[in-house]
Amino acid sequence: MHAAGRRTGDPSPYGGRSAASVRPPPALPRRGSVGRRVVSGLFWVGLVVAVLPWWLDTPAGSLAGTADVLTAAGRVTGLIAGYLLLVQVLMMSRLGVLERGVGGERLSRVHRDLGATLLVAVLAHLSLLVVGYARTQDNSVTAEVGVLLRDFDDMVSAFVAAGILVLVGGTGIRAVRRALPYELWYHLHLTSYLVLLLGFGHQFSNGAQLFPPGPVRTGWIAGYLLVAAALLWGRLVAPLLLNLRHRLRVADVVAESPDTISIYLTGRRLHQLDLLGGQYLRWRFLTRGCWWQSHPFSLSAAANGRWLRLTVKVVGRHTGDLRDLDPGTRVWVEGPSGTFTAAHRTRDLALLIAGGSGIGPLRAMLEELPPGAALIYRARTPADVLLHHELDWLAQARQTSVWYVIGSRDDPGPRQVMSPDGLRQLVPDLIRRDVYLCGPEGLVESSVRALRQAGVPRRQIHLAPFEL
Repeated sequence: MHAAGRRTGDPSPYGGRSAASVRPPPALPRRGSVGRRVVSGLFWVGLVVAVLPWWLDTPAGSLAGTADVLTAAGRVTGLIAGYLLLVQVLMMSRLGVLERGVGGERLSRVHRDLGATLLVAVLAHLSLLVVGYARTQDNSVTAEVGVLLRDFDDMVSAFVAAGILVLVGGTGIRAVRRALPYELWYHLHLTSYLVLLLGFGHQFSNGAQLFPPGPVRTGWIAGYLLVAAALLWGRLVAPLLLNLRHRLRVADVVAESPDTISIYLTGRRLHQLDLLGGQYLRWRFLTRGCWWQSHPFSLSAAANGRWLRLTVKVVGRHTGDLRDLDPGTRVWVEGPSGTFTAAHRTRDLALLIAGGSGIGPLRAMLEELPPGAALIYRARTPADVLLHHELDWLAQARQTSVWYVIGSRDDPGPRQVMSPDGLRQLVPDLIRRDVYLCGPEGLVESSVRALRQAGVPRRQIHLAPFEL
């Protein structure tokens, strides 16, 4: 384990300057969590409103037999599934107010968890109705499926939509997702938009509460239109305006280590970018081999009005291609997104824990935190430490304590430092600090366990895992 020195940054090949030579901006004021609470409240209110029509339309004592109960449960789960589907698509719309208010990383986690609930609701809706109708008509389940597909409008598309959801849900399993290339997983995931399209006709031609004309049907159609408008704005209009305004281009590509690069970008009106250290953007480099895919990367230096920088670890074909980007390459960008920022802290002091290339967003955040922050940087070898000249400069400029914890996860030194007692010894006022974690999943999970055992409240722990 090594303590930080006071060396200044080496000159960067871009413009003869280093990121450390830029004067740090003042600390950002805090932003509350009111937005997240409002969104959470609206979600639960919407869920109640979605199910309420069934409650009002179902007379007391009408659920007399097993078939009636099964059919009613199928209709309720259908309303829940329809509502969750709209919410899922809204979370995928990349609407700025959600991406920056709730946070893209939080939306990603909720989207994944809610997706499992949606899949269960759809399968329950399908199974309960088929069995309920079969008992009512005195048919076998197989015969009833045939009747539904043959005699009911838009039922084939509904079954296809359910199949797509099962496929997308399967790719959401962590082990499956890790085995798939990011680009394949991403494009398979986009097919979930077809579920909204295929399920639309079924809901309004067969839904007991949505088929009759009236305020309920009108309200659901309005919900579809609002979600479609959010999708159009977040995915197309807002990014188009952003890129026309700033016209980002690659200025330089700098090797930070054998497997890590920094990409410097310039553009127009960069001082007008509403961008915080720790946030990420989705980058599409418009050159051969890269233009057709978009990846999320965080900035590794706070915005300064002149250039932007992202530091990327080369782990696959796409990131390998980024080594060869030519100066002047056009860049299409979407964002920014995320609440992993200094502005969303709950305390004045902070502890930052980074692993490997996870130092990028934390290094940018250090420029915007109040003086007195602490940084623990985990790396396997000294050669794996990135941006150390800048970190040493920030240690002096921002009165930041910086510790480089070097060694494998099984070495006794790093294990002791990253234990609850080790963290308390290193940072005695640990429980009175916000803690920001960014790095490999194993480091994040073990650090969260140690922090919780050390007494740090969960609300003070902020995560930015590598996977989004």
